[in-house]
Amino acid sequence: MATTVRRALLTLPAAPLGPDNPLPALRAPDGVHELDERSRHGLPRDMARQIGHEPLRSLLPVQVRDGYGRERAEREFEAVVLDNGRLRATVLPGLGGRVHSLVHLPTGRELLYRNPVFQPANFALNGAWFSGGIEWNIGATGHTTLSCAPLHAALVPAPDGGAMLRLWEWERLRDLPFQVDLWLPADSDFLHVGVRVRNPHERPVPVYWWSNTAVPEEPGRRVLAPAEEAWHFGYERSLRRIPVPRWEDADRTYPLNSAHPADFFYEVQDAARPWIASLDADGHGLVQASTGRLRGRKLFVWGAGAGGRRWQEWLTAPGTGGYAEIQAGLARTQLEHVRLEAGAEFAWTEAYGPLSAEPSAVHGADWAAARGAASAALDAALPAEALEAAHRAWRGHADTEPGERLAEGSGWGALEVLCGGFKLPGTPFPESTLGEEQRPWLELWRSGVFPTPRKVVPPGAALVAPHWRDMLETAPADPLTEYHLGVAQWHAGDTAQAVRSWERGLALAPSRWPLLRALAVADALAGDRERSADRYAEAFEDLAGESRGGERWEAAESALGREAMTALLAAGRLAAARAVWDRLRPVLREQGRFRLLAARLLAAEGHVGAARRVFEDGFELPDLREGEETLSEIWSTLTDAPLPAAYDFRMRPQG
Repeated sequence: MATTVRRALLTLPAAPLGPDNPLPALRAPDGVHELDERSRHGLPRDMARQIGHEPLRSLLPVQVRDGYGRERAEREFEAVVLDNGRLRATVLPGLGGRVHSLVHLPTGRELLYRNPVFQPANFALNGAWFSGGIEWNIGATGHTTLSCAPLHAALVPAPDGGAMLRLWEWERLRDLPFQVDLWLPADSDFLHVGVRVRNPHERPVPVYWWSNTAVPEEPGRRVLAPAEEAWHFGYERSLRRIPVPRWEDADRTYPLNSAHPADFFYEVQDAARPWIASLDADGHGLVQASTGRLRGRKLFVWGAGAGGRRWQEWLTAPGTGGYAEIQAGLARTQLEHVRLEAGAEFAWTEAYGPLSAEPSAVHGADWAAARGAASAALDAALPAEALEAAHRAWRGHADTEPGERLAEGSGWGALEVLCGGFKLPGTPFPESTLGEEQRPWLELWRSGVFPTPRKVVPPGAALVAPHWRDMLETAPADPLTEYHLGVAQWHAGDTAQAVRSWERGLALAPSRWPLLRALAVADALAGDRERSADRYAEAFEDLAGESRGGERWEAAESALGREAMTALLAAGRLAAARAVWDRLRPVLREQGRFRLLAARLLAAEGHVGAARRVFEDGFELPDLREGEETLSEIWSTLTDAPLPAAYDFRMRPQG
């Protein structure tokens, strides 16, 4: 049958995303994926160079997404469904272009782990992320900031004359446009995906890309790849080369044979075709293959330990089974960033489809024979030459202008294209997509003046690229301009000048709390805990007196309240921390982070029993961070009793 592409609605139990955090992300990103010093010695030269190549300094200009909760209600999501009679792919343009489902129609098999709920959790670089399906990760080490963000989507002619779904956006951490083209050739059992990342700038840029596929995790399921060695990275932050498949008396190609969450980055053999597969006990499952540019392959496992099991429950619905991830990337590990020259691009084609192989072979003790059987089955189902031909054909369509629009992304790409004068065939960013967030920056570009809002509101999103910093430096120096200039200077590493800009703005600011909070962060990172605490207390007092009704103000009060109480407790300023608590809106005191802060405050005031009762009464941290051990650490200060299972999210061996 001819391939069809149609709109649809997908209904899922869904937790709300909530508002973005209005405070600029001045602190460096979480270091979960950083290496310890011992692991850096003895790495291959190219890997060591790429690990040290322009790691992310901050999340700016992206805002943190931490306003989500855990109370789910039925919600409709706009979807796009591709169907050729052999495969049916369901794509969610409004959620990072995630492929939610991939069904092999002749057998009725779901090839992916399809999450039955939408539950944001704190795994993306900027917070909100959700598990399941196939996700497209661009930017820097970690899950993309676009995990829960809308992408542009439209129909484009496919290489075989059918219809193709194009997704595209402007990635803001690295200021790069990218596109993901998905099509189902007639009578094919493979979803084809063409990816292009372009550098329109006159300078080289660091690039990160990993395509992450969630696959079911059950006893007897094995992950295979063309490798005899892998790089193991655990949450103790060490990277070591290990043999495949057996290491420390267990076959690690079976995800449930690991006790703790871990990454296994396969050392794909130089002459080998790049692929990775997940096959069940009967030899059936999913294979992902690509052209040579996408060389890296990885297995992520949650492991069979208590912490990994708890995370699996946290991310989905009880009783739905677990998942592992098979992934493909530009580099050997996810700790690396690859240099893309000025005006150049990276492009490759991926394929996702069913794979069946003789179970006795792919599950045999002879690893070479096992991966050979899977490789032979892939070559029979989709020869490497066929995928290369598909890639060449797709490259001829990558610049085709989109037709019918199916979804709209952000206006940030339109702003950058307008200001930079970039020409990007195939991925238009029309001025019609410019919105309220971009309006003040558009006015700055057109008039040289950053506008003052008509009413007092929390500051909007900041822009920090060099061209925006230059415009702010020449704009009239009112308090709001000084605030944004300081943020841009901070991002550039000029912390002293940033502090001066914020102090100049503070002298005349009608709304002082955003500047006081920025200075409090600067003080804390400079080691002046006392002055940081003073400024946090003053900032929250100013915000509490100025705060109005509405989601933006509530988000500001929540974000600043959390930071202020944390800083005040760290400085031993218990009365000031209590004062922040007393001024919080009642609805905020019920948030998980504030319940945890209440327990810390009670314990510091000497009320250890009351602090323990906060845990015993039960609370949840919707934004618990990957690798974060706050719950276990605070529990251990309150009691010698074992950590309750509900709070056990530990991702590394204890002791």
